[in-house]
This record gives sequence, C-alpha cells and structure tokens, in this order.
Amino acid sequence: MATIDGRPAQYGISLKQLRELMEHRGREGVTKISELGGIHELCKKLYTSPNEGLSGSKADEEHRRETFGSNVIPPKPPKTFLTLVWEALQDVTLIILEVAALVSLGLSFYKPADEDAPLLQEEDEHHGWIEGLAILISVIVVVIVTAFNDYSKERQFRGLQSRIEGEHKFSVIRGGEVCQISVGDILVGDIAQIKYGDLLPADGCLIQSNDLKVDESSLTGESDHVKKGPDTDPMVLSGTHVMEGSGKMVVTAVGVNSQAGIIFTLLGAAVDEQEAEIKKMKKEAKKANKQKTKSQTGESDGRPPMKESSHAVASTQYASEAIKSESDGNHVQPSTTSAAETGHKKEKSVLQAKLTKLAIQIGYAGSTIAVLTVIILIIQFCVKTFVIDEKPWKNTYANNLVKHLIIGVTVLVVAVPEGLPLAVTLSLAYSVKKMMKDNNLVRHLDACETMGNATAICSDKTGTLTTNRMTVVQSYICEKLCKVLPTLADIPQHVGNLITMGISVNSAYTSNIMPGQNPTDLPIQVGNKTECALLGFVQALGVKYQSIRDEIPEDKFTRVYTFNSVRKSMGTVIPRPNGGYRLYTKGASEIIMKKCAFIYGHEGTLEKFTRDMQERLIREVIEPMACDGLRTISVAYRDFVPGKAAINEVHIDTEPNWDDEENIMSNLTCLCVVGIEDPVRPEVPDAIKKCQRAGITVRMVTGDNINTARSIASKCGILRPNDDFLILEGKEFNRRIRDSNGDIQQHLIDKVWPKLRVLARSSPTDKYTLVKGMIDSTVTDNREVVAVTGDGTNDGPALKKADVGFAMGIAGTDVAKEASDIILTDDNFSSIVKAVMWGRNVYDSIAKFLQFQLTVNVVAVIVAFIGACAVQDSPLKAVQMLWVNLIMDTLASLALATEVPTPDLLLRKPYGRTKPLISRTMMKNILGQALYQLVIIFGLLFVGDLILDIESGRGQDLNAGPTQHFTIIFNTFVMMTLFNEINARKIHGQRNVVEGLFTNPIFYTIWIFTMISQVVIIQYGKMAFSTKALSLDQWLWCIFFGIGTLVWGQLITSVPTRKLPKILSWGRGHPEEYTDAMNLGEERFDSIDSDKKPRAGQILWIRGLTRLQTQPAEPIRETEV
Repeated sequence: MATIDGRPAQYGISLKQLRELMEHRGREGVTKISELGGIHELCKKLYTSPNEGLSGSKADEEHRRETFGSNVIPPKPPKTFLTLVWEALQDVTLIILEVAALVSLGLSFYKPADEDAPLLQEEDEHHGWIEGLAILISVIVVVIVTAFNDYSKERQFRGLQSRIEGEHKFSVIRGGEVCQISVGDILVGDIAQIKYGDLLPADGCLIQSNDLKVDESSLTGESDHVKKGPDTDPMVLSGTHVMEGSGKMVVTAVGVNSQAGIIFTLLGAAVDEQEAEIKKMKKEAKKANKQKTKSQTGESDGRPPMKESSHAVASTQYASEAIKSESDGNHVQPSTTSAAETGHKKEKSVLQAKLTKLAIQIGYAGSTIAVLTVIILIIQFCVKTFVIDEKPWKNTYANNLVKHLIIGVTVLVVAVPEGLPLAVTLSLAYSVKKMMKDNNLVRHLDACETMGNATAICSDKTGTLTTNRMTVVQSYICEKLCKVLPTLADIPQHVGNLITMGISVNSAYTSNIMPGQNPTDLPIQVGNKTECALLGFVQALGVKYQSIRDEIPEDKFTRVYTFNSVRKSMGTVIPRPNGGYRLYTKGASEIIMKKCAFIYGHEGTLEKFTRDMQERLIREVIEPMACDGLRTISVAYRDFVPGKAAINEVHIDTEPNWDDEENIMSNLTCLCVVGIEDPVRPEVPDAIKKCQRAGITVRMVTGDNINTARSIASKCGILRPNDDFLILEGKEFNRRIRDSNGDIQQHLIDKVWPKLRVLARSSPTDKYTLVKGMIDSTVTDNREVVAVTGDGTNDGPALKKADVGFAMGIAGTDVAKEASDIILTDDNFSSIVKAVMWGRNVYDSIAKFLQFQLTVNVVAVIVAFIGACAVQDSPLKAVQMLWVNLIMDTLASLALATEVPTPDLLLRKPYGRTKPLISRTMMKNILGQALYQLVIIFGLLFVGDLILDIESGRGQDLNAGPTQHFTIIFNTFVMMTLFNEINARKIHGQRNVVEGLFTNPIFYTIWIFTMISQVVIIQYGKMAFSTKALSLDQWLWCIFFGIGTLVWGQLITSVPTRKLPKILSWGRGHPEEYTDAMNLGEERFDSIDSDKKPRAGQILWIRGLTRLQTQPAEPIRETEV
C-alpha cells in the first residue's frame, strides 16, 4: 500500500463525502460528525492531530493539494488587448470618422468617365487617397493608445488585487507550532485558529470554541449572528465573518470545494448558461419573425425547454439573496427586487460628478458647432458651384461633400474632451501606485480623490495615534504602587502565583511574545497588544507564561467569556486541581473594580473591598495613571469550591450556571491594577498640525478611559490650549443627542459635534452615530466630508458610512478591511495626511488638464467654424486636428496627471463639495489664452500671407496641395498649445510656471517628444498632414508666437481675479444635482441586464472579496460579466 510520510496515501474520507458533510447545518451537522465517529475520528481520517496540526512536510502538502484541491478560486480571465481595442473602436465619433475616411478613400480612386479634367488636377489625384489613409491611421493610433491605457489600468488593478489577497494571512497549527500562512496555502486537514474579526478562508468543523458567533449573511442572507459550537453547530463556512469569540477548527474543504467556492462556480456556470440562452432566444426570435408561422411547441416564446440549468439558476437566486442582504446593511429584503437594482451604488465622488456634467455639456456644444460647420460648408459649396458658376452636377463633387463632412466630424472630435476620463484614470492610477509607497493601499479609486476634500478625520487612538507597542510601566499590587516593575520576590508568593497564572491563562493563546530577529531587537508582539503587554509583565516577573499554558491547554477550559465592546473584559473558567472551578478575569479597571468585593492588602492579607476603598483606589491610583496617558487594566479572580468555602470563595454542589454571567462575575477578588503605556507616535503631533493648517479637524474616538484619552489628545495636539472644545464620554454623548424618547435627533447632534474633539469610552455605535450626524448635518455651508479610521469588527458600519474609511493593515480585522476604502499598511496617522495630499493633488492635476484642454477646445472649434464660413475651408485640416487632439488629450493628460504633490497643497482649506470645478482664476486663464491664440491665428489667416510675404492659402480649390500659409497657421497653433501646456501647470495664479518642472520627468519627456514630432510632421508630413516644409525664419516666427503665450500668461495673472463676475466660474452647485445626468448612462445598462445576470462585482462578493469595485471611472463596462 502506497505511503506518504509514513502514512497511508488513501484518506479515510473522500472529497465527495467531505463536500456532502459541509452541506449540513446545526444539529444535523452534529449527528453527521458523530456518524463519522466524532471530530477526533474525523481528524484521524484526515491524518491530522487537533493539537499538533499537520506535519508540514512538502510531500504531505503536495499530496493534500492533489487530493482535495488548493485554496484558490480561479479569477475571471482578464480582457485581452484585442477586446479592449474592439471596445475603444465603439466610440461614436471615431466610427463616423472611419466611415468618412473610407468613403473619401473610395472616392479618391473613383474616376468618372465623362471627366475631362485639366492636367493639373491629375497631378493631385495621385495624392487624393493620402488624406483618407492618414485619418484612418490617426484613428488607429487613438484606438491603440486608448486600449493600451485600459489594458495597463486593468493590469495594475489585477496586481493591486493580488497584493491585497496576498496580504491576507491566517494562523494554523503545523508541527505543534502556531504559524501565519497565506490564505492560498491552507490545506484540508489544517488545524486553524479562528478569532474575533476573522474572515474565514475555508470551510471546517469546530474542534473547540469559546462564545463563538458568526455572521453568515454573506452566504445565507440571515442577518442574525449564528452561535457556533462543537455540540450545537460545528460547521463554519468560508466567506463568513467571526463576530465574537474564538475557536479551533479542522479544515474540511478549500477553494472551489468550499461552500463559497461552490456557489461561485455555479454562478459562473449559471451566467454563462444564461448568456448562451439569451443569444439563443434572440436567434429564435429572429427566425420566428422571418417565418411568421404557427408557434412551435416548446419554442413558442423563444425559450428552449430548460433542464440542467435550473439548478444553476436556483443557486444564482440564492447568491443574489446573499448579496442583497449585504448591500443593504444586512437587513434581509423581500426577494422581489433584482440583484442589479440592489447592488449598492456608492454615490459618485464629487469630482466624477462634476466632470460628467462638464463632459456632457461640452459634448452638446461641440456637436452643435460641428453640425453647423458641415451645413454652412455644404450650402456655401452648393451656392458657389451650382448657383453662381451654374455648373452641372458631376459625380466627383461627392468627394467634396465627403471632405466637408470630415471637417465637421473633426471639429466634433476636437470639441469632445475624450481625454477627460483618461486624465482622471491616469491621475488616479498614478496616485494609487505612488500611495502604495506612502503606506496607503487604496481599494476604491475615488476614495483617493474624496480624501482631498476631507474636512474631518475621526481617528482611533490605539495604534493610529500611538505606536501600538504596549508595555506595563506601573503596577499596584497589595497596596504597593510601583512606578518601576516589581520582581517576583517583592510580591507575596500566593498573590504572585495567582497573578502570573491569571494573566497567562486568561488571554487568547494566539497572543504571544516572540524574540526579535536580532538579539538587540525588541521582542515582537503577536496578537492582541494589550495582552502582550500583560504577558510581558509576567515575563518581567521572571515567569515563563508558555509553561503555564502548556499545563492548561485550551481544551481544558470550562468556559470563556471573550472580550467584546459591551463587556470590556474577558473571563476564563478552568477546573481546580482538587475539585471546583476558578474564574480569572481582566478588563478595564473601573468596570472590574465595581465587581470586586475583596482585595489583597498589605503583605498579601485578604481584605474586604469597601466602597470607600474603591473610591480611594480610583482617586489615588487609577486616575493618576490615566492622567499620565496610561491604560489601566485590573486582574481579578473568584473560586467556586465543592467543600468548605473561605470568605472570598463560593460553595457549590453542582456545576454553576455559566450563562448567568452577572452572578458569576460578581464578588471577585482584586489581584492587581497595572498601567499600560502606549506612547504617542513621534511623527503624529506634526501630522495633526498639518491637518489643522489644511483646514481639517481631527477628532479622537476611543474606547479608553476619559483621562487617558485627554492626556493622549493633548500630547498629540488634538486639544490646543486656547481652543473651545468638548470632551465627552459615550454615555454623556448619548444623553446629549437623544430626546426624551431616547431617539437620536439631528438638531441635538448639531449642538455637540462642532466642538467635540474627544469621545472616550465610546462604543462602535457611538462612532457610527457621530459620523452619520456629521455627514447629515447642515450647520456648515458645505457638507462635512468625513474620514474615519477603524480596526475592529464592529467598526464596519462607521467605515462604510464615512466618505473615506481607513482600516488598519496590521491591527485591523478582516471585517474592517472589507468595509474600508483605503488600508493603512503601517497603521500610522501620518499616512492619512499623505493621503490628503495625494487626494488634493488628483483634484489639482485634473483642474490643470481641464485648463489646458478647454483652451485648445475653444480655439480649435472657433477657428474651424469661422474658417469654414469665411474661407470655405477649415484652416486646420482633419489630420492636423487629430494630431492636436492626440497632443492635448492623450499626451497632455499623461504629462499633467503625473505632477508630484507639493507640501503647499496642505496650506489651503479643502475645496468642499460645492466649489466650482473651474474657478474664476482658471476661467480667466482659459479665456485670456484663447483670446491671444485666436487673434494670432486669425491675424495669420487674413494678413499672414502679406506680413510673411508668402503665397496665400485662402480661397484655394479643395483639391489643391498644401500651402506654406496654412502650414504656418497649423504650426503656430501647435507651438502656442505646447507653450500653454507649461502655463497650465499652475492653477492658483502663481507667477512662476516653471517651478518644479524638472521634478517631473514624464512631463518634460512628453513635451520634448511632441516638439520633435511636430518638426518631423511639418518638414516631412507633405500630403499626409497637408503641410509644406517651412524655412528657418518661418519656424522662428512660429516659436516666437508660441513663447508669446508665456509672456501673455504673466499679463493675465496680473488681472485681479476678485474683480471678475462670479458667473465665470463653472460647475458650482451641489454634486447631488449632477447625479441625474449621470444615471442616464447607467440605467441604460441596468434596465437591459438587471433581471438577466448578476454583476461580476456582486458575484465576487460571495468570496468575501469585494475587490473588483476598485475599477475606476466606468463601472458599467468593467463589471459586466
């Protein structure tokens, strides 16, 4: 018989049996496991040990992977480059251009027989095809550039996604050691430790659990937390969240075989089947129309009989139920609504809202002018040819009409700023990439830009403002207050034993202190940092906590009361060696003190703990510790004995009712109070100063004691000496914001939040209430834009509600990370300040791009229009316009979107949601520069030939070759555009436009590249670009006019902006008004697809990984399945 690692290669249970086993819930699950011989027998069948775990040998791991699969769900293959090219080709304006160019090409080869054209024209006919071809080529360039941008964008997000997934680690026991492994490496048979806040990566059966509650809404749609336990409901499923408690499970199904994986594969299959079916229906509907015969059975409604797919579709229904419950804050809904409608649409970011409105309006204006241009050109041509010259119609005139059409379409192409979405995407993608280096992992792109508008930050204390490296620095044991750590000899022996035992046993066994990598390094704290501080205290007393834990493994515990935000304490009950039980508890000192009836006094004598002593202890020990910024924790215990009970023990005959928590946790004996220091991060006070200077109010929301919170807030600079501020505890906060019926009232919140700086002893609900109250408030002119940091499972609602939710990368639970927009990989507050800087930079980069783009748009459109009317021909040819379009759209968006943020960005107040997108300063620059460029271009058009002494290009025949005159106009236009790009780098009216130019290599590389390309086009473009080579002094004139824009820019800057009418700023008003315009685009897709297929983003939810929402700008196209 084949063996692997000295064990049989055949497992005692098959993959199929395991899959079936996991389909049972509750009591059924318990009976199923007992049929297999119990959980320990199941472990034996999988050749694993509940305490030692897998052996961890390579051969064993490989074999398990082959037999039971690995823990990955294969992602949807990315779109190929060709698909993206095809999508880019769908652009309407491009299609019109392609058609026009093809017609033009065709006509250039079409020679009517009756034509007795003069020879001169023959010469030119050879080149007639060039223009059509050039337009086609430039369309291809635009398409490839767009597709390439989309492609690299998608690749970046895949990379980002795999990074987010790769960072998800889980603790399993292998070879008797607890180790953190990547989720993808989890195997069937692994013994995994699960704790509060975990997102479960695989299915399993519980071996042992304490107070375990799981939120299974992502799978079942039930919003209530499900109690789990080896004897009640042992099945835990992947994609569900642990909301309370801890436990140990043996992994029974991974990847596509886990419950989430099964649904996911079914969904994929269901969607494919449905798509195939829809196609079939369409085909059959067509057939039916053609035949118009009697309806045939089974196909009468164009739907083939369904057999196999019914199961798959049912599962889709099941999944979309789950999605629904999630998106609506876990309230189960009636299942009538379709999945697509309930997919929670996050309100579009401010910038996107303003830009969409802008783009739509520019589009309308451009289309109108384009249509006018075509009409005017055609009417003029017809009147001149057929009325004035009275010529008969010839077939070659069709060519002229097509050329007029091409000019019109080109005007449209130039008018529509298709570079806008590109600029936004590039700017965001570039920022996201750079923000990675600044320890911000952005999960939702628009969060990056929203952060620039933030006006308030509600931050946690622990770990964000402080280092989250906790150490016990003061202790109060047996009436002795030590400001330095005591030794075991200083403490009476029986008290010392109780303290070391109580701390070692009554803390999660996942909390550990590991030696540092080098002997000089500080030890590494793993798990809960407060517990690590206490374990460090035990080590400092000279006791090895691990040896105590080895004597009392977790499966010996009678009961565990896990820590949660309501209890603010943790308790563990263990059996006593000579019968009875002992309860150890630790927690926030003011909460534990209230439950204590006894305390060890001088020399370790037991004393009654009276009300007076309590108050004295709080006044003389706890409050001074808290005022030093220490977190105070008390450790206490209680004995339940079968025999004669001492004064602080309880006599029992039967096992106590452990569910009666209030009675169990009373009359405790206090062992000690310790003060734990968590020093403020050195860089935080400076970061908070920057925030305050930038007009952002920082508030601290913490679960800690009010004195500790006040002390830390003063050290950080959140409380400034002369400010008028409020510091409240959660209870007081609730009293102030609720009316007599206990309901929260907005007008009451409005009295509290503006001055509130510290909210102490707060629950996650208080945090949510505060955030919601601030966002809904109308006290300030602009709505508050609130950023929130959170790390706990129950911070989820507040993180979701906030405009930007920051989760902690190190201390954060998986649940918090799921709900967040940005993950702080170093848990540091100063990284938030960097996010603000990047956010403001995105807004400014796009404003710079707009300032540049709109100048070019205005000029190009007016020149083409007036040129068409006055000269019967646009001075700028179609190919030239496309080249300008390429410069100003693609290349400029690259150059201006990649400007690096400067610290000056933090010196201004946030823009707010109603600030116009184009400020008066920008509008002044746009109109001023456009005026200059139009004067120069029209000057050159009408008198340029006289000034420069060259042949005029006006009134030439449509088929005539290029002239130097029009080439100079084109060249000057490009030069002015290029130099104006340098002007556009500043949007707040700064004088020095070249400042920081050389810190951005992308900008100057593109600028130089464009300049060289322009020289090549002018000198060697000939027919293709309708250009004629220029002499050196003509070039100098062009460059002279170009540099003129920089000088003119200085003049414009001197005009005071304040004198300008407000009407010049564009895009003001609430972005909420814009959302109607934007929904147009989306509903088109929703109404078609809503009842047919769930979206990819929603399917991904089933995996508990809502990561594809990170796709930017066009949620519609990206997330179609």
